[in-house]
Amino acid sequence: MPQANHTRKQKRGIYLLPNLFTTSALFAGFYAALAAIEGNFDQAVIAIFIALVLDGLDGRVARLTQTQTAFGAEYDSLSDLIAFGLAPALLVHQWAFAEMGKLGWFVAFIYTATTALRLARFNTVQTGDKKYFTGLPSPSAAAILASTVWIIHDGGYPGAALDWLIASLTVLVGLLMVSNIRYYSFKEIDFKDKVPFISAVIIMLGLAVLLTRPAPILFTLFLVYGLSGPVTALYRLRRHRQRQTRN
Repeated sequence: MPQANHTRKQKRGIYLLPNLFTTSALFAGFYAALAAIEGNFDQAVIAIFIALVLDGLDGRVARLTQTQTAFGAEYDSLSDLIAFGLAPALLVHQWAFAEMGKLGWFVAFIYTATTALRLARFNTVQTGDKKYFTGLPSPSAAAILASTVWIIHDGGYPGAALDWLIASLTVLVGLLMVSNIRYYSFKEIDFKDKVPFISAVIIMLGLAVLLTRPAPILFTLFLVYGLSGPVTALYRLRRHRQRQTRN
C-alpha cells in the first residue's frame, strides 16, 4: 500500500527541469512588460530575446530527457502568451502608439489576440507534419517587433515618428500568426548528431558577428524568416498554376 501511494504521488507531480526553463521564460516576459511600461525599452527588448532562448530550451530539454507532459505544453503556452504576446504588444504601444489614443491600444490588442489564437490553434490542431508550422510562430513574431524597436531606438529615432509604419507591421505580423502559411520548424535538426568541424567554426564565427551588431543582425534574420512563409507560398502557388496551364 505505501508503494502504491508513492506511485500515485509521482504521477501527480511535474518534471522540474523543463518547467524551470518555462518559468524563467515567463519571468523574462513579465519583466519585459514591466520594463516597457516604465519606458526602459532596451531592457524590454533584451528580456524578450532572453525569453525566446529559454522557450527554445524548455522544449529541447523535455524531448531530450523524455519529460514531455500535457501540463508542460499548456504551461509553455501560457508563458508564451505573456512573453511573446503581451510583452511585445506593450513594448510597441509604449514606444510608438502612446500618442495614437484608442487606435494605438487597439492595434496592440490585435497583436495580443492573434498570439492567443495562434497558441490555441497550435495546441488543438495537429497537422501531422512536424517539419512545418502553420502560421508564423509567436516567438518569431515577437522577435520581429522587438528587433524593430531595438534597431530604430538605437538609431535615435522616436517611435512616435513612425507610429503608422510600426502599427502596420504589428498588424501584419499578427495576421501572419493566424494565417495558414507554412513556416519551416527546424525540428528535424538533431543536436545529438555529429557535425563537421567546419560547421562548428562557422557557428562560432556567426555568434561572434552577432555579438558585435546584435540589433541589425537579429532584425534581418527574423524578418527574412517572417517573409519566407509568404514568399514560399507564392512560389508554390505559381508552380501549381504553371502545372495546371501545361495540363
